[in-house]
Amino acid sequence: MSLTPKAQAQLIGAGVQFAQGLYAQGQANSLNEDIRNYQADIDELIDSRTNPIDPSSGATEFQGTDLSGMIRNPYENLRVASKAAEIQMEQTDIALANTLDTLRVSGMGAGGATALAQAAAQGKSGIAASIEQQEVANEKMRAQGESQMQQMKMQEQQRLQGISQQEGARVQGMQMQGAQFQAAMTEDRLNADLDRAQGMLDNEKANQQNLSNQAFGAFGDAAAGFAQIDFG
Repeated sequence: MSLTPKAQAQLIGAGVQFAQGLYAQGQANSLNEDIRNYQADIDELIDSRTNPIDPSSGATEFQGTDLSGMIRNPYENLRVASKAAEIQMEQTDIALANTLDTLRVSGMGAGGATALAQAAAQGKSGIAASIEQQEVANEKMRAQGESQMQQMKMQEQQRLQGISQQEGARVQGMQMQGAQFQAAMTEDRLNADLDRAQGMLDNEKANQQNLSNQAFGAFGDAAAGFAQIDFG
């Protein structure tokens, strides 16, 4: 059976359309491996996501230092000025003894001896009182100095404790900010990788769909061309 030139041309045209359809379908099928690879990359990126972190998990509670052990009663060791009283009694005894000796030597009367003894006793008593006052004043000054020193020590300890707490809070704040920054950066990079991989996957799927559409169109044109061939 011989075909007319027109039928031959139609046959050739239909064959070309069919061949184009096969080529387009082959190209579409060749993208399957790329699509699987891109999908595998996306799945791997998703699986590599880490659980959200709690940046405050490392925060610790600051404990105040008990400074009560530094508190002292500066008056607990105050001494009674007894030494002055002892001096007074000793000096009085000496004065009386001297007076009696004087009476025996000079032959003075009892009234004169009494006056001398009283004068001596008063003089020594004044000296003893002065010594006692000085000792009391010294003890008072020592107590005040000790009290001031204890207050200064406590103030310094409180200052150091405040600095320690402030620095600890500042460091913990920076650590939490650093953890948040690191987590955010990791998440942003992962999202960027996912977006890029998803974009490449979507592009390959779109190319595959276009090639498949071209193949179907070519097959349809070829079928229509074959149907129009006049074999008579």
